[in-house]
Amino acid sequence: MNRKTFLRQTGMIAAAGMLYPSLSRAVDFIMPKNGDAIGLQLYTVGALMDADTKGTLQKLAAIGYRNLESASGSKGLYYGYKPREFASMVKDMGMTWRSEHVGGVPFTLPTLMKLATNAKDSAQIKKYAPMIEHMPKSANLQDNARQLADEAAEGGLEYLVCAAIPTKTMDDVKIAVDVFGKAGEACKKAGVQFAFHNHSFEFVPINGVLPYDYIMANTDKDLVKSELDLGWATVAGHNPLEIFKKYHGRIPLWHVKDIDKTTKEPAEIGSGYIDFKPIFDARHTSGMKYFFIEQDGPPKPMENVTNDYNNLKKMLS
Repeated sequence: MNRKTFLRQTGMIAAAGMLYPSLSRAVDFIMPKNGDAIGLQLYTVGALMDADTKGTLQKLAAIGYRNLESASGSKGLYYGYKPREFASMVKDMGMTWRSEHVGGVPFTLPTLMKLATNAKDSAQIKKYAPMIEHMPKSANLQDNARQLADEAAEGGLEYLVCAAIPTKTMDDVKIAVDVFGKAGEACKKAGVQFAFHNHSFEFVPINGVLPYDYIMANTDKDLVKSELDLGWATVAGHNPLEIFKKYHGRIPLWHVKDIDKTTKEPAEIGSGYIDFKPIFDARHTSGMKYFFIEQDGPPKPMENVTNDYNNLKKMLS
C-alpha cells in the first residue's frame, strides 16, 4: 500500500468511526495514539522533584513525556506551588498535569506499617520513622476530601486518586469504602473524577474476599473508578485482562510498571516479565484514558525514566 492510498483509507475509517462507534476501535489499531501520550507518575523521580522541580520537569519534557501524575513530596502535594501555578508550569513545558495522588487516611507510623507487605517494607518504614514522625501532617481524603477535590479542580485536573490506604483487615476495607464514597461525592461536586490506586495487598484475600473486589462492589461505579497498577496486580497473581473484563469501562487509569522476574520488584519497562502488548490491546475493555509509567525506587531515576519511555514507546509502535 502506498502512502496516498494509506492516508485515504485511514481517513475513511476515521470518518466512519465518528458515525459508527463500533468501528472506532479500527482507527486506534491503524493510527495508534498511545505512543504520543506516554505519562509518568512523578513519584518515580520524587527526590529530583523536591530538589529541582522546574529543572526536573524540563528534563521529563525533553525525554518526551506528555502526561503527568503528581505525588506528595517533602514540600507537600504540589512541590511547593499552588495547584494553578504547578499546572501552568507543566503546561508551559508542553505537558499536561492529568492526575494527583493523595493519601486516604492520615499517614502515621502505625498506618504506614499496615501498608507493609513484607519484612523489607517494614524495615524501610522503620528506617525513615524519625522523618515520618516529624513530617507536617498532609491533607488526606478521610479528613480533607472537599479541600483536595477543590484544589484538584483549581489545577485543572481530571482525576484525584487515592495513592494508598490500609486494606489488611475487613475493618480497614470498610473504612476505605466509606472514605472513597465520600471522596467520590466531593470530587463530583468539584467536577473531578475520583479513583483509587492499588498495590498487591488489595488482591490478598481476607476470609475468601479480595479487598479490591469488595471495594468495587460496594462503591458507586460512577463515583469511584480504579487506577490499576498493572505490576502489583500481576505480582499478586491476577491477570489485568481478566480484571478489565470483570470491571469493563471502570478502569480509566493505569500504572505501567514492569516487574523483575527474580526479585518481584519494580524494574525498567522491558526488562521485566510483564507482556504489555495484550494489555494495551485490551485498553477499550478497561476504558483506559491515561496511563503513567511508574518505577518505584529506581536506582538512577532520570536514566531509568528515559529508558522506560523509550522502551515503552518502542513496544507501542
